[in-house]
Amino acid sequence: MGKQAETSIDVSRFRFAPGTPLDHYPTRWTPLANPKELVAASVDQLSDFQENLWADNRYAVLLIFQGMDTAGKDGTIKRVTSGVNPAGFQVFGFRQPSHEELDHNYLWRYWRAMPERGRIGIFNRSHYEEVLVVRVHPEMIDEQPLPHERVGPEFWQHRLEDIAGMERHLSRNGTLILKFFLHLSKEEQKARLLARLTSHEKLWKFDPRDLEERELWSEYQTAYQDALDKTHQDHAPWFVVPADDKWTMRAIVGQILAEETSRLELRFPQPDPASDAWVDEAIAHLTSEND
Repeated sequence: MGKQAETSIDVSRFRFAPGTPLDHYPTRWTPLANPKELVAASVDQLSDFQENLWADNRYAVLLIFQGMDTAGKDGTIKRVTSGVNPAGFQVFGFRQPSHEELDHNYLWRYWRAMPERGRIGIFNRSHYEEVLVVRVHPEMIDEQPLPHERVGPEFWQHRLEDIAGMERHLSRNGTLILKFFLHLSKEEQKARLLARLTSHEKLWKFDPRDLEERELWSEYQTAYQDALDKTHQDHAPWFVVPADDKWTMRAIVGQILAEETSRLELRFPQPDPASDAWVDEAIAHLTSEND
């Protein structure tokens, strides 16, 4: 008899454990009976949560999505937030820094985009690019007007400490931080790049530089390993989500969001007892109207 399909997800299995090699985590995990149903359920839960978050107005939520090219960041964000009021969240994708941004410290532009209380902020790529892409391409440091220290292990350690410190500060001041590494296999990335090249509808997504970056796969995996090891914290955890199957990936992300956001003790504002009089007056006024 075959193994029975699962109808729920134990999200703890995807929580990163510092020191565990990334290649110990699966890139494909497909025991779910119907991942699309789980995505739909989590969308409803996130919608309810967002309304409570807005009303409570004491907390913010920051969701960080990282992964190799074609890992599915855009599609995952689109699916799991499809039921959320657009006024309640913001999605930021960070491109090449401007001259103004380069004239500030490297975390400045990310800090300006942090969500305010009552809102969900989503970073499609994030401040982690500064210890991932920039680490793999250290020549980018030359474009930053820094009082240069030598770019070596200590330099990257300092940046990882900066990031961990920033996230600790955010958490202490009411921001729930959840970080997702969409764990894609090199074989699946190849299939997705070929799909882009052979489809008129997807060709616009292809960038020849994707092939150059693919040649640096092992360097990126090393950079990701160090970043996750040094910045996974209980208040800002990383989740390593298998990304080779898109709907399963979305179901896992959705379930993590549902479980982690439910830990916030949100409450609707309680009416002031002094307001009872004008509430009664308003009810009386409306019920006495002639339609």
